[in-house]
Amino acid sequence: MSYDDRVALFEPEQGTDLATRKLRSDHLIVSELTRVLAPHPGGLRRWSVMRAIRKDRERAGQDIPQNFEAEVERMFRRFCADADAAKRGGGAAKDALFFRPAEKAGEVWAILEDRAHSWLDSARAEMI
Repeated sequence: MSYDDRVALFEPEQGTDLATRKLRSDHLIVSELTRVLAPHPGGLRRWSVMRAIRKDRERAGQDIPQNFEAEVERMFRRFCADADAAKRGGGAAKDALFFRPAEKAGEVWAILEDRAHSWLDSARAEMI
């Protein structure tokens, strides 16, 4: 995702409501998760993911809300292959973008790279 695309996610639009802003925020978090996890096919510990996203936001001068980690975890669980349907908000396993590697101990998050990049492409198309 380019810098301009990331900035556009935060630009206020005429006639937006809370749901639209929330959707844009959710898209941003998924794109941040994808960008952080993509270079690490074996996955990263949850703590490392949070730290990387936080540092990127600080560098870009973006807001880091008080519930930042809860929002990131919510989006990971929503699109996680091994989360049950209730935690994903009713989404099907075919919609999964992330997973927890079974061979790794602890809280490790990884990406289903092909699916995540397809999702990002479709999300960008919807926002245009």
